[in-house]
Amino acid sequence: MVMELLNGPVKQEIVVHNAGAQASGGGGGAAVEASEHGLTMTAPTATPTPTVRMEANMLDCPICSSPFKPPVLQCKRGHLACGSCVAKLPWKQCQRCDDGGDLSACPFVDALVSSARIKCDHDGCGRRVIYHKLGDHKSACPLAPCKCPMPGCAFACAPPALPHHLIAVHGVPVHAVQYGKVLQLEVPVSEPRRLLFAEEDGRAFLVVGSALGPGVPIAVSVVCVRAGASPPPHYAAKVWANGPPEPANGRTDTVRAEIQVTSSKEPGTVAVEELTFLTVPHKLLAGAGPFRTVSLHVRVDKVTF
Repeated sequence: MVMELLNGPVKQEIVVHNAGAQASGGGGGAAVEASEHGLTMTAPTATPTPTVRMEANMLDCPICSSPFKPPVLQCKRGHLACGSCVAKLPWKQCQRCDDGGDLSACPFVDALVSSARIKCDHDGCGRRVIYHKLGDHKSACPLAPCKCPMPGCAFACAPPALPHHLIAVHGVPVHAVQYGKVLQLEVPVSEPRRLLFAEEDGRAFLVVGSALGPGVPIAVSVVCVRAGASPPPHYAAKVWANGPPEPANGRTDTVRAEIQVTSSKEPGTVAVEELTFLTVPHKLLAGAGPFRTVSLHVRVDKVTF
């Protein structure tokens, strides 16, 4: 089993834990290693043991090509199918047998696919997850590669590495942010994108903005740069803009918005109008023409419940 990554093929490894050995305090489990040559299983003993090889796709359903997960069913001739596919088969009979053999539970394969683990190939993760749950893990992995938000750039990396790329390649301003504290920004209306980097946990947030029409020169929101299905913590943002002081009394007008921050691996493609956003009217802008700016205040809070 070889997965093509940005830097070329990387050999995957699946580990099957020996529950009995672990319960009795014994050594590690039997190992199943996946490579372009198939699966290699080695028994968990301290002395040299024979090695058994099998094809990597033995852990994939031959009907839907998805990884097996319990319940796995088997006909009397040994053909396997996942429970989801069997539920859709006419009469729930094996489609590979001429006589349409009955399919029944296969506890051995259920046990195998319930303990087979594979290493996440996202740079810096290395977590071993159950093989049939790999897709779910990768969609929520905090180190899943995220695309650069700049138009036309195909670069992708783990979120903690994105600030360096944006500074070095695109010259995008990056600002350190502390959770629960206010950050003040002077943002040009012509290019409102700013990256906020939380040193506490390496999380990156993108301030995004766009014009919604002649009456609203800019709408502003915040996106968390990470996998959309990421587990907690989640984040909330308070965003407000202050207008220039009135000549007569020095007072300023303010608009505010509280935002439940959306997460995205492709923050550059997220349309502001699809988010909760702050609308900034003309009178709150400073300057003129292409040099107009907005005085923006952003506070990001970590939500752990």
